[in-house]
Amino acid sequence: MAQNRQQKKAQKVPTVNLKKGDTVKVIAGKDKGAEGKVIKVLREEQRVIVEGVNRIKRHTKVVNQGGRAGTTGGIITTEAPIHVSNVMLVEGDGVTRIGFRRDEVTKRRPDGSTYAATRSVRISRKSGKEI
Repeated sequence: MAQNRQQKKAQKVPTVNLKKGDTVKVIAGKDKGAEGKVIKVLREEQRVIVEGVNRIKRHTKVVNQGGRAGTTGGIITTEAPIHVSNVMLVEGDGVTRIGFRRDEVTKRRPDGSTYAATRSVRISRKSGKEI
């Protein structure tokens, strides 16, 4: 029993290399070929919400709670999350995978002295340029 708890605690949250604002292209699913901007990244579920992709209709009830600030009922069309494996980052006229590179930078301390440090940079696997 205690071993299961330790295993669950040791599980790492998966990394998602996409960021909010990235332009991505859908490479699989019903919206294959569609492009859009990433609105939100759901890291724990490994999913992203892309503008104009995977749109669903949700039926909502009229809620009179909160006085005049109640919501009106009807059919609302919103974007649903899509798995990160089904999208690729758009670079130029094609798509690319995302890699990382450590760059040397000089940083400044509050007292004015400088020191060398490294910074992680996202790069395009296709061209090698910084994203």
